[in-house]
Amino acid sequence: MKSKSFFFVVILLLIFNNNPAQENHSSLNSLINKAIELNPKLKMLEAKKNSSEKRVSINSNLPDPNLTLGIMSLPTNTFSFTQEAMTAKVIGLSQAVPFPGKLNKTAEVFNKDVEITKEELNDSRNEIINNVKQAYYDLNYIREALKISGRSKENLERIVSVVRTKYMVSEATQQNLIQADLELSKISDKIAELKGSERTNVSILNSYVLQDPETPIETEEISELDSTDLNIDNLINTAKQNRPFLKGIQLKKNKSLIMENLAEYEFYPNFNFTVQYSQRDRIAETNMPLNDFISFLVGLNIPINYGGKKSAKIEESQIMQRMYDDEYDNAIQLLIKSFSEGLSKLKELKERERLNRDGLLPQAKLLLKSAMANYQVGKTDFINVLDAQNKVYEAETNLYKIKIQYYKELAKLEFLCGHSELQKSNQ
Repeated sequence: MKSKSFFFVVILLLIFNNNPAQENHSSLNSLINKAIELNPKLKMLEAKKNSSEKRVSINSNLPDPNLTLGIMSLPTNTFSFTQEAMTAKVIGLSQAVPFPGKLNKTAEVFNKDVEITKEELNDSRNEIINNVKQAYYDLNYIREALKISGRSKENLERIVSVVRTKYMVSEATQQNLIQADLELSKISDKIAELKGSERTNVSILNSYVLQDPETPIETEEISELDSTDLNIDNLINTAKQNRPFLKGIQLKKNKSLIMENLAEYEFYPNFNFTVQYSQRDRIAETNMPLNDFISFLVGLNIPINYGGKKSAKIEESQIMQRMYDDEYDNAIQLLIKSFSEGLSKLKELKERERLNRDGLLPQAKLLLKSAMANYQVGKTDFINVLDAQNKVYEAETNLYKIKIQYYKELAKLEFLCGHSELQKSNQ
């Protein structure tokens, strides 16, 4: 009897002290940095920004001057340059000049395009960071679930060994033995499923860094939930200050305002300055020399608002400003909804983590100890031992899953408010 008691004590010690040492890798930040560096969409947007910068100088400088070469008043009977005093060889240079201030406003419009593209680039960068974090946390959970499943399988194997021993001495039924083997097969199937999910998530992460799908990726232990105190007002203010998407909407509105000012220049004339030099030869009959001429001309267009086409540009810009105001308000409304849901979820997960850590998991372990002790002396059925073991497995898995869900939700809030320091404790 003493030897049996010692055997059960050894099993209990193995069950409740089989906790692996925590790993400490900093692979998440390196994955994020590499994904940002290699992402084709970001490279595309960077090229788009660079091309927008070039369009500023293309559209905000004077057009090329025009060179004019010609012959004036050439007689058709002789085609002689020395027959008529009116005949001259002409060279001219003209330059179109917009109304003063128009080019500066045009430059401001195209500079806004550069800023808008920059914010689009920043928002896409934040989106990639969020995507990498979500996939990373999923992989982290799967690997921890594999560890927990592996420990549970080892515990079940020890329990099966005990049942076989008891069965050999007629202290356990064949049904107990079959039930134990069934539970062992179920956990083995779960491990196989998790390994498949692990391979899938590894390939997803590798796709973000343009690596071979089977390239190994390390994951780090998730720390305890932090004590970050978030509220919806702070998140909204942070989003207004940092979210590139919201900044982009404001920049688009500012661009429309500048375009309205630019459209007002349509009611002012543009100019064309011309200088012309006319060279004349001596008259052949009289041998009289003729003076050359130089001419200065100023032309301008007459800004007539045919069909209201010029005033329509102003009205269009004003409509666009109101549209961007509505788009901004709609974005804030959606953010308030998302922040409310996210904060409620974080509060729920924190409470569930506390209940699982301080209540369900310790209680499940005590239940397993009690079930094993009672089974040893024949006071409980073997099915209660298996049920208690399953409860420990579920409690351990759920506790880690809650932590992962918490940090995934926090990463989502970081993306929505455009700020990456909501979870400093886990970086």
